[in-house]
Amino acid sequence: MCARKIQMPREVYIGPGVVHETGEICSSLKLFKDIVLVTGNNTYDIAAKPTISSLEEYDFNIDIVKVHEASFDSVNEVKELTTENSTVIGIGGGKVIDVAKLASFDENAYFVSMPTAASHDGMLSPQASIKDSKKATSIKAHAPIAVIGDSEIIANAPPRLLSAGCADLISNFTAIKDWKLAHRLKHDSYSSSAASLSLMSAKLITDNAENIKPGLEESARLVIKSLFSSGMAISIAGSSRPASGSEHKFSHALDLINEKSGLHGEQCGIGTILMMNVYGGDWEFIRDSLKSVGAPTTAKELGVSDDDIIEALTLAHTIRPERYTILGDNGFSKDAAYEIAIKTGVI
Repeated sequence: MCARKIQMPREVYIGPGVVHETGEICSSLKLFKDIVLVTGNNTYDIAAKPTISSLEEYDFNIDIVKVHEASFDSVNEVKELTTENSTVIGIGGGKVIDVAKLASFDENAYFVSMPTAASHDGMLSPQASIKDSKKATSIKAHAPIAVIGDSEIIANAPPRLLSAGCADLISNFTAIKDWKLAHRLKHDSYSSSAASLSLMSAKLITDNAENIKPGLEESARLVIKSLFSSGMAISIAGSSRPASGSEHKFSHALDLINEKSGLHGEQCGIGTILMMNVYGGDWEFIRDSLKSVGAPTTAKELGVSDDDIIEALTLAHTIRPERYTILGDNGFSKDAAYEIAIKTGVI
């Protein structure tokens, strides 16, 4: 058996005001002095400015790139400023962090992840989701050398982002069921430790769903730690399997159908309701947990049509067909999709 490398951050900082310690953290890690700081328009004032001030106190040289989408053009823009003697810091949401992650990986540079919202588990995982035309592609990258999560900044992010992060974590329940199914039927590799960590991350959310409220630093800290654990599960597995199954296929199918659909985590949450029903599991528990954290549970709440839901269900099996799930090789018929969506109240 060949040994496999598992990438983990060297240091993780999660807490209120930790953004102001960025310079000290990067200095203690002995990172290269040339910094490529990747951020967005909204997150520049909120988090990038205090980060820049902190880095300048420790004599770091900073180039700034503002990205608007997780595209290969954005990745190339960052790569133009990056060398293997650089440190890339991604400050923002999933798009910014994915661009920074892939650009640093391609240039063999250090990567520091600084999420400004608890909306995704990509802050830690060694995978990047980049859009090519309308389609999102998952690409191998690397885990960050450090994660800096300022729970005050994350708590003050739009409430919808926190709910989406919770929904993305809850989707681990069906992702693990799909992974186990693929292991049994297709002999796919499976890690019980990664699966257990993934489920623990999801249970942290459902066990505390009633107490997770927008604007609370304690809630933000809990969700960011859960997302961190979910990202660790991905690193251990060496793939996104512990956190991505049929519910994610449904979400990606919905993206193809309706460019103005909901947030990724929101769509995965609704996909989890649907797929848990197909498994014969407690989909009502999933629905109620999503409601408790403020995530949508119906097509109307998500802002898509009933027809979009049905089409996404029938199309989902064509997304990443090499990844076997409860959708099987042929997917659902339109009648079956309609029955599932009606039964669960999604439409």
